[in-house]
Amino acid sequence: MEERRGPFMLTDDASRMDVPAIHRWLAEEAYWSLGRSLDEVEASMRQSLVFGLFADGKQVGFGRVITDGVTFAYLCDVFVEPGSRSQGLGTWMVTRMVAKLRESNIKQVLLATRDAHQLYIRAGFHTLTRPERWLEIDPTKNSAVL
Repeated sequence: MEERRGPFMLTDDASRMDVPAIHRWLAEEAYWSLGRSLDEVEASMRQSLVFGLFADGKQVGFGRVITDGVTFAYLCDVFVEPGSRSQGLGTWMVTRMVAKLRESNIKQVLLATRDAHQLYIRAGFHTLTRPERWLEIDPTKNSAVL
């Protein structure tokens, strides 16, 4: 997939991603992934659908989807560099990411955000329909009682 909007280009071609820039954004600027190593970024990208937003050949945004390709997807690591924000680019990227999942007839897409709710609502997301059905665990903590 490749789409253009004015000087911007959005693609899901993994070979075009600027991994050092993506690593810098995620490790140094994105609150949810501070300190993520280059190895972790590269491994996560290999295991996911990736989307890059470019302006004049320079990567200015990134998004990632974890999915089984059939029933479920988790949208994550959506980042637009500060100088390219407030132009609707994040909404455009997220909307196209969801459209790509719709092509596979994915039934459910989830995400988590601390502060970008309006961006995701503009792209069609809403709060959990049945939050009482969802649980979480931090597997790095020994919290299981057997």
